[in-house]
Amino acid sequence: MTFNDDFNFVESTEFDTASPSSLVIFGIPLTPKLIGIILGSLGLAGAVYMLINSVMPAWNTLQQQQTTEKQLQEVVDQKKSIIQQMDTVKQEQVLSKQQQLQVLALFANEKTLDTLPLDLNRLVESGNTQIPLNAVRAKLRKYVPTGKAEPITDGSLGSLVNGKLKRSSINIEIIGTYEQTQSILRNIERLQPLLIVKDYQSSLAPEGATQQDKTVMPRVGPAPISTSFQLQALMPLSQEEVAAAATAKPNNK
Repeated sequence: MTFNDDFNFVESTEFDTASPSSLVIFGIPLTPKLIGIILGSLGLAGAVYMLINSVMPAWNTLQQQQTTEKQLQEVVDQKKSIIQQMDTVKQEQVLSKQQQLQVLALFANEKTLDTLPLDLNRLVESGNTQIPLNAVRAKLRKYVPTGKAEPITDGSLGSLVNGKLKRSSINIEIIGTYEQTQSILRNIERLQPLLIVKDYQSSLAPEGATQQDKTVMPRVGPAPISTSFQLQALMPLSQEEVAAAATAKPNNK
């Protein structure tokens, strides 16, 4: 065999000196493009896995915390509102007590009833300071309480008053001129306790001679009149008296 033949043999022999261009798995050639797609899919799957296992629980926890915070804030706002309402209620209670004391001050009580005879006598005598000696002088002739104060249950002052107030009645008789009597009644209305005048009656009073140093002096000025009426003092019942009146009411039926 000649040199040329040897050379031809070498040329005709196939040598795959280049590296394989791709791998084949399950009959599918793994080209660079396919490998890139696979790697991208794996990255996306990893991102989804991290999202599901890490990010989503943290997000849910954040949402729960925000919901809890909102609920707590609502509770705080409600408590603030309740505190404000309590302050308003306390102020209203203080105002109500003040008004109650002012209203109660209008009514009579045991102390004012004890001083009422002196107050009435002072009112009657106050009109006698600047009149002539032989003029009619006003006098308080009768002051007779009818008895112990009794709860009001007859509706005479309205049904709302029944079982809440009591009254003490006093029979009064005054001697004086018409003008003096009017002045005395107006002054009675100005007294502190709440008083009611009932059964008012007036008539001419018998005239007596006025003596001054054993000398009979004729009367000057208007003639005297006798005025009688019943004075009713209203007083609030105590809690014990209200309870007693409530239990006694069904028995009276």
